[in-house]
Amino acid sequence: MPQMRSGTIALAVLCVALSPLMLQAQPNRPNIILVLADDLGWADLACYGADLHETPHLDRLARASLRFTHAYAPAPVCTPTRAAILTGKHPARLHMTIWREAAAHPPGDRQLLPPVVRGDLAFQETTLAEALAAQGYLTAHVGKWHLGDASGFPEAHGFEFHVGGNHWGAPATHFFPFRGEGFGEKRYVPGLPWGKPGDYLADRLTDVAVDVIQRAGERPFFLNLWHYGVHTPIEAPADAIAHFAGKLTPALQHQNAKYAAMVKNLDDNVGRLLAAVDQAGIADRTILVFASDNGGYVNPWSREPGVPVTSNHPLRSGKGSLYEGGLRVPLIVRAPGVTGAGTTCDRPVVLTDLYRTLLELAGGAPALDAAQQADGRSIVGLLREPQSAAPREVLYWHYPHYYPTNTPSSAIRRGDWKLIEYYEDDRAELYNLAADQGEAHDLTAQQPDQVAALRTELRQWLAEVGAQLPARNESSNRE
Repeated sequence: MPQMRSGTIALAVLCVALSPLMLQAQPNRPNIILVLADDLGWADLACYGADLHETPHLDRLARASLRFTHAYAPAPVCTPTRAAILTGKHPARLHMTIWREAAAHPPGDRQLLPPVVRGDLAFQETTLAEALAAQGYLTAHVGKWHLGDASGFPEAHGFEFHVGGNHWGAPATHFFPFRGEGFGEKRYVPGLPWGKPGDYLADRLTDVAVDVIQRAGERPFFLNLWHYGVHTPIEAPADAIAHFAGKLTPALQHQNAKYAAMVKNLDDNVGRLLAAVDQAGIADRTILVFASDNGGYVNPWSREPGVPVTSNHPLRSGKGSLYEGGLRVPLIVRAPGVTGAGTTCDRPVVLTDLYRTLLELAGGAPALDAAQQADGRSIVGLLREPQSAAPREVLYWHYPHYYPTNTPSSAIRRGDWKLIEYYEDDRAELYNLAADQGEAHDLTAQQPDQVAALRTELRQWLAEVGAQLPARNESSNRE
């Protein structure tokens, strides 16, 4: 079926060729490929310490790239992080602090009432795709979107075409035909016809991404490949599951063979993408960024109770929380002529920084509004010199919502100090990440001055960005 499969893409690319947005090719500008995994934990790759998982292609990429050890998601869940990457603005400022399906329907039976927030990316925001398109880039989005309904799909935010995106955060199934009952409703992934039983979603999305690379010609391209994996449902090819089931021992931190098989498939597809870049002869002018949208999901999958999806060890907790396990993510950047092979950087950065960084690497001089200047930083200096000064002293997070791993809270990291403030009981926790990256020792009692200073700074920032806060639920039965 590969000829019929690529026909869909051929039609899309033909539309691109006829588009009035088509500008003169500028071959001196680098191509940009941004690969974003979904729910992949900081410790899920072998090059980050995973024990069960096998990720040879991503490990090889890391050996040829700069690998960040203290990179953070802008939020502990998906939609806010994706919005921040595309706009260069903090989720709290965008009023996008929870995934789209939950944005307008916060729970009413908890001690606090979370705010009603935006679920769709506002049209007035200038996205990374729009900024690059203005510089002559072909802009293509492949995979998960989760930032708006049909009126706000990628084509409405600067992408010339897209395949595979919709308003949902996860598919009903990762197997063809990529539709069915899932998460309490019927779901489907559009734009991937002509498959056969056994076809896997990440493989098909990578087919599309490879087609973009092969058809781009001399025009520089921005390929935004946002995989649905390794988000639930936890499904993978049977032979890969059997392979990892045979490797399990009680001593391993990672204990989920199905999840390990999903990670392997993701890695295999990154390998295919790297091979396509090499075969096209464009590796020396193609920037490749690999990251995840939040920390790994540490709760059991509903269909397999009692089996945690992953472990973020040695970090604490996971997706949905403001502990390191919910926020710290893998980040690997290969920028020819800029990054050194096999280098690491331990300076704190946040994925919001990709906006300004990629635009600078593209060679343009984009107009940044005040919020983009305040919220994001260019990390090109770190790409060149990983041990140079960090681009900022302070990072902030705001998650005024409930999650199995969290109650409404905000957090601040200044240097090695990190404070989390919880709104239910006006409680704070303080950790020194240099001595305690697992956040096992709360130092609030020993460091009252540090607590007071960080709480003041955090609250000032929340006011500056107009962060929405939870409210007391007067009808709650909780004490």
